[in-house]
Amino acid sequence: MFADLVLVNGQVITSNMEYDVNEAVAVTDNLIVAVGKNEEVKRLIGSQTEVVDLAGRSLVPGFIDSHLHITLFGTNKLGVSCKEPTIESLHDVLKEIEKKVNETPIGNWVRVWGFNETKISENRYPSRKELDHISSNHPIILRRACGHISVVNSKALEIAGIDEHTPDPEGGKVVRDEVGVPTGVLIENAQMPYYELADYTHEELLQGLMMASNDFIASGITSIHDAGVSSPENFRVMQEAVRNGQVQVRTYAIVSTINKSEEFVDKMIKAGISTGLGDEKFKIGPAKVFTDGSSSGPTAAMREPYTDNSEYSGILYFSQEELNRILGEAHEKGFQITAHAQGDRAIEMMLNCIEEALKKHPRKNHRHRIEHAGITMPDLVERMRQLEVIPIPNPAFFLKYGDGYIKSYGERVNHMYPVRDFIDKGIIAAGGSDSPVTSFNPLLGIHGAVNRKSSTGQDVGGNQRIGVLEAIKLFTWNGAYASFEENLKGSIEIGKLADLVVLNGAILDVPTDQIKDMQVDYTIIGGKVVFQKESNDILSKS
Repeated sequence: MFADLVLVNGQVITSNMEYDVNEAVAVTDNLIVAVGKNEEVKRLIGSQTEVVDLAGRSLVPGFIDSHLHITLFGTNKLGVSCKEPTIESLHDVLKEIEKKVNETPIGNWVRVWGFNETKISENRYPSRKELDHISSNHPIILRRACGHISVVNSKALEIAGIDEHTPDPEGGKVVRDEVGVPTGVLIENAQMPYYELADYTHEELLQGLMMASNDFIASGITSIHDAGVSSPENFRVMQEAVRNGQVQVRTYAIVSTINKSEEFVDKMIKAGISTGLGDEKFKIGPAKVFTDGSSSGPTAAMREPYTDNSEYSGILYFSQEELNRILGEAHEKGFQITAHAQGDRAIEMMLNCIEEALKKHPRKNHRHRIEHAGITMPDLVERMRQLEVIPIPNPAFFLKYGDGYIKSYGERVNHMYPVRDFIDKGIIAAGGSDSPVTSFNPLLGIHGAVNRKSSTGQDVGGNQRIGVLEAIKLFTWNGAYASFEENLKGSIEIGKLADLVVLNGAILDVPTDQIKDMQVDYTIIGGKVVFQKESNDILSKS
């Protein structure tokens, strides 16, 4: 029997347990049927076999992003982006918002994303009054790049019922001026309700999902772990889009909403749903809640105060008892459980929760996770090892937020997303981008794990650097393991799904500081080419 597709003359990075590097791969239908030397695999070439001459380029397993938000990224493309290179000042931001207001019907939301006060000349947030000056008839919301802080105008405050008499919510803060009037800046739980209040229509959600899927595929992402949606309706639309083929990336859907995630988890438990329901295209993932804030805000819950603010230690969403109850029940009902936990205090709480859940209801191979696992000090690493927890670090953050990390956390950056420590302890960590917080490009995540440099060239915990093969595995086999799918995908091995990516060079041979500049030439899902650069035309019949 001849193969349908054969790729030869390459640097085939298998991401198997031995980190083997081979030369050629053969695919029949949607499965890998041969991996090895050119001479061996070429025997499977027939008259109808499509052949790709890799010409020395790397072939890697399809990238798995174990933590991103597909709908948030996609729908952001419908709003105003503060990440454009032309945005250098607050004036530039306000000018773009005004353009959007002028094309938006009165009463409709104007949404702005990707704002970072440290990257503009004024180094501050816009005020409610500045947004009001643009429009008092449109509700306007501007979200910080981390997604944990927002600025809104008076109309948006009115819609949410926030005024000078509104108390701060648990785990959140309404920033006020000297006389107690809200400035428009909302932190953590104070801004979370806007994910539903300013949500998108069914058509907009679908449009955003399709655009995001196309972008992800072009970067070599073939599977995602979606880390939370804006609403239960958003979850349903995502599932439909995958089933209908409008979203092609395989999706492991974490059960979580940005606002009131504990309520959504409770509804799913009562519906009798648990982790693993679905198929190779769409599957229910872990139950997730938020325990603290962001690493770059910075609002992460720390055991010791911030280096640049001795009176501040971050924000917690739940008490230990509440966390144990919510996720303990999910564990009891068969869910894999996880939580957003950036600071070491929040990570410690989640480890306490997992330990308590396992004592009450022991379960082997639970694969409970911690999303981000930002500041993971050595004692927490050891507890992760003992409890067999899977951390989901975000190494692409170093390039974008590294300078701020050094300022906020000082020497603790040596234990930030500590992938070297995880590997040395035998802990399986899976890489995620947290897009749209940072770029979804997996090569940036690999670059960050290997180099750990900020945008200004500073070391951000250089003691935690790992090798290129190890970094690729973070975004391939390890991601499959984190979703109980390592026997299905994540490595280039016989019998696994033919989810493959051709890079534009040999990643093991380029200088490590140039990994971020590499690109994807082909993306293959289930043996089918779903992305091909227009400039490349090397598919041929034998």
